[in-house]
Amino acid sequence: MTETEILRILGETGALLEGHFLLRSGLHSNRYFQAALVLQHTAAAARLCGALADSFRGQGVETVISPAIGGIVVGQEVGRHLGVRAIFAEKDEQSNLLLRRGFSLRPGERVLVAEDVVTKGGRVQQTVDLVRACGAEVVGVAVMVDRSGGTVDFGVPMRSLLRLDLATYAPAECPMCRQGLPIDKPGSK
Repeated sequence: MTETEILRILGETGALLEGHFLLRSGLHSNRYFQAALVLQHTAAAARLCGALADSFRGQGVETVISPAIGGIVVGQEVGRHLGVRAIFAEKDEQSNLLLRRGFSLRPGERVLVAEDVVTKGGRVQQTVDLVRACGAEVVGVAVMVDRSGGTVDFGVPMRSLLRLDLATYAPAECPMCRQGLPIDKPGSK
């Protein structure tokens, strides 16, 4: 898929929002990628995640894991396209990720981490750490949208469908805050 095709799909589904947003990282931005708005369209999700899966085809992936909740659909679709199982990690009371619902990883299992969007990479890093703590091998990280500006490094190949270099601001430096614009925390609503 070309970047133009990907942007067209994101635009048609309303997944790229404009306004004043509080990101999970604590930073503010004037644009936001709401993956759920594109992933609700099953044909679009299949097409985008199929292209993402293609970038890891032939890598011996045995399992795809995603951090809940944003990455679940991405992981499921990537796993389906690769013909492997897809599981997810959940937060405990302290916001640590763990495996529940009978999910497990075996030592040496080749695992691909899948997520919808990466900004600072905190949840993905927690997922990578969880996989390694189980003795499994992280093959790589697959994300729909990389908005890290190339700053994240998980020590394994990371591939994304699209790299969005969107402006982010520390709250004290945010021009939208200075203008008094109301802030939206779109994460999981």
